[in-house]
Amino acid sequence: ALLIVALLQLLYLSFLSKLHGKQQRYKYSELFGSKKTSNQGEKNPRREHLRYSLSTGGIFDGSGQYRVYKNLIKSDFSTNQKPGADPRSHHLALATHTTINNLHHLNSLLERWQSPLSVAIFANGQDVKFATAFVYALSLFCPQVQALVDFHLVCHSGEMASFPDQDREHFAGLEEKGCPGVFAKLESHRDKYKNYAIGSNVSYPNNLLRNVARSGTDAAYILVIDIDMIPSANLLHQFVTMLMRREPAADEVLVLPAFEIRHTRKMPATKAELVQLYQVGEVRPFYDELCPRCQAPTNYSQWINLASKSSGPLEVAYTINWADPWEPFYIGARTVPLYDENFRQYGFNRISQ
Repeated sequence: ALLIVALLQLLYLSFLSKLHGKQQRYKYSELFGSKKTSNQGEKNPRREHLRYSLSTGGIFDGSGQYRVYKNLIKSDFSTNQKPGADPRSHHLALATHTTINNLHHLNSLLERWQSPLSVAIFANGQDVKFATAFVYALSLFCPQVQALVDFHLVCHSGEMASFPDQDREHFAGLEEKGCPGVFAKLESHRDKYKNYAIGSNVSYPNNLLRNVARSGTDAAYILVIDIDMIPSANLLHQFVTMLMRREPAADEVLVLPAFEIRHTRKMPATKAELVQLYQVGEVRPFYDELCPRCQAPTNYSQWINLASKSSGPLEVAYTINWADPWEPFYIGARTVPLYDENFRQYGFNRISQ
């Protein structure tokens, strides 16, 4: 009886998806009425792709509790990649996840990471429509986002992505303000929730989002970080140069020491600046107060000692075997196992992987 009920629910949700898709095909509103395309009768490829993405109704995750819109918005990089191209030609991509209240961090992230980026966004309730509008606005008005960022959207299975037609006034004037206007609008959402505490009955599916972001890129190597983290300057170029000398073994990943910095401090531009700030206590190891054991195997003192003496190209500093409960941030091959999607919100989600 339970199996029959579950099957009927899936059939019902599938029917809703198809119905929603037809509505999106035949009833579509241009939220940002761009004069560049509409006046000349030209088709806007981003709008057409978004229209198609919405019309599919998304797909369900393995649990059936979430609806996933893969490639809701595709970057120029992904759109122009030739089918069957060797992924090694695109060495390293960055994958990250967020809600719309933290999406404003994308601006700082792109300043450092000027290369392909896969972003999985979780939205709940009314935010599903706002997230749809925001990613479209970012891809339409921000050239760097347009060039490099692929967006994926995750919501509960009973919700569907669409444009917030009844809330057009919230997005009025974005065409004139351009990219700064979109990020300014995102800033107004930044304090809506704290630490992904979305609601009493809503858990943040962090591992599902990590997997969605990871699967949204064809790069040979992937770096998965939280959206409010900033990679070191020139990491991509240095990593590619290092690969020419030494590729990791199949059972190896390349750990990046992660740090926390005082919010009043400017982000260090070089390794030497980072070491100096660390030595005066303005920078500390990631999770130093919350879970020092979770980062202890990184051996920050050894890394700082080596970093203070090193001025050459990027190299592997030392090798460590994994030990519980270490949860480092790392660059790994796309063959690295996916994250366990049963883990949500806080607690052991990255350790499980």
